[in-house]
Amino acid sequence: MKTLLLISIFIFLAYTGKTQTVTDTDGNTYPTVKIGEQTWMAKNLAVTRAPDGTVLESYPCNGIEDSVKTFGRMYDWANAKKACPAGWHLPTDEEWTQLVDFLGGPMIAGGKIKETGYAHWKAPNAGADNKSGFTALPGGYRNPKGKYFNFKNNLAYFWTATEYDEANAWGYYITYGEPIIYRYGMSFGKKMAFAVRCIKD
Repeated sequence: MKTLLLISIFIFLAYTGKTQTVTDTDGNTYPTVKIGEQTWMAKNLAVTRAPDGTVLESYPCNGIEDSVKTFGRMYDWANAKKACPAGWHLPTDEEWTQLVDFLGGPMIAGGKIKETGYAHWKAPNAGADNKSGFTALPGGYRNPKGKYFNFKNNLAYFWTATEYDEANAWGYYITYGEPIIYRYGMSFGKKMAFAVRCIKD
């Protein structure tokens, strides 16, 4: 019994750790979470200026500024790479893979990072338990023509810092209907705008 209790405590500590916050150039503050050996922001980036003060091209979910408090902002790939606060960076494909592997692989990791319930995710929000504390939200994306796709709270898209080819970059997405997290490169054009989660250097 004591052994089971110790194992449960270890698993809890391995997944949690929202003891720190990080502040961006605009003064927005984000909770952080330690997942395995990585420390991630536990909320989507919402900054409008890079650490050097450069104004970033960014977009609110569905083009509605009031959504930023909940969903953060979206960035094309070039701006996403410049947006994270000092001491943090846009995670590489390898770092995302490390997260997915730690959470049990792509078939279940999506559920472990999704916010639970239906306040933001459409039912059935399959497999969502948010055991990681990552709290992914379905902000959708913006295409290069300026059209927003929230899919009625169906999907969450995230950039990596890793290039796929000259026109595309690697990214990940999750859906309301599955606990799966998908990795894509060829169809993730760099001019698309996705959410950003920064990882600690």
